[in-house]
Amino acid sequence: MKYHFLGNSGLKVSELGFGAGTLGGKGQIFSAWGQADQAEANSMIRLCLDAGINYFDTADVYSDGESERMLGRALTSERQHNIISTKVGIRSTDQLNDAGFSRNYLQHAVEQSLMRLGTDYIDVLQLHQFDSFTSLHQLMKTLDELVRSGKVRYIGVSNFSGWQLMKAQAIAEQYGYEKFVVNQVYYSLIGRDYEWELMPLNDDQHIGAVVWSPLGWGRLTGKFDREHPIPADSRLHETAQFAPPVNEALLYSVIDILREIADETGHSIPQIALNWLLQRPTVSSVLIGARNETQLRDNLQAKDIQLTREQVDRLDQVSATYPPYPYYPYWNGQFTERFKSLVSSHFI
Repeated sequence: MKYHFLGNSGLKVSELGFGAGTLGGKGQIFSAWGQADQAEANSMIRLCLDAGINYFDTADVYSDGESERMLGRALTSERQHNIISTKVGIRSTDQLNDAGFSRNYLQHAVEQSLMRLGTDYIDVLQLHQFDSFTSLHQLMKTLDELVRSGKVRYIGVSNFSGWQLMKAQAIAEQYGYEKFVVNQVYYSLIGRDYEWELMPLNDDQHIGAVVWSPLGWGRLTGKFDREHPIPADSRLHETAQFAPPVNEALLYSVIDILREIADETGHSIPQIALNWLLQRPTVSSVLIGARNETQLRDNLQAKDIQLTREQVDRLDQVSATYPPYPYYPYWNGQFTERFKSLVSSHFI
């Protein structure tokens, strides 16, 4: 297992992390993700630890908090040497103020996550989505207070736009508050929007990317292709209802190349799709989730693949999409060279 710094935090995280969204099996969305019980969770997390994974990600809304509880129990004896990341901010109850990032709710949400995780500190607290109703100055001050209290060690965001993240960073810089060191993003061979704005921002601000849904919401598992399209009764229609749409022609073109490289290397399609992400600049960790140990063992092997530069180039080319205005002038200009140098140095 390789380890990368989480932005400029000085904290080293495993290149593959474990996404605990499959634990618990409660609710329509999360029961479709996975239904692992505590015994299965313990076994999978033990497998991750043995493989060298030290980064474990969850959220307060995953299975109504059950994911946090199960992850906390599974890591009890290994707590000190591993990194727990959790996310807050998405509404999980019908209580009027149980959402967003008001000081009142944020402090309460952290206390509840600490209780469920069975720990007295959260290594990485991430904001699950942007809250346009709470002052960013108040938000950054509250996060700074949480870090100073010792209840939170590092802070990050997920699903923020570039201007939202950069404005928050600027406020933190101005007032001497704690700054974000991690940005949890959707990124895959069939979803490369991260590269247009957020990758240059993360590079400039020294923020590490943690990738969620690296297999494109299950579309890059190898189960689907031109001859075997996604069936109408597939769980993917439930789990991906909040996922960005994917152009079918792009999807099958990418799968064609993945299958070619799978035949050349003897590795599975998911392993190759994951390994491609491990080569990308600014990426600190790629989260792998699994419904069972078989899937987890297969995904873990992604770290051991050595793709050739020519194979990586083929994946780059088939998955490339033209960015919208105003990104394409910049993307085709100065950052193109910066990006190439980042890829080259990261790949080597």
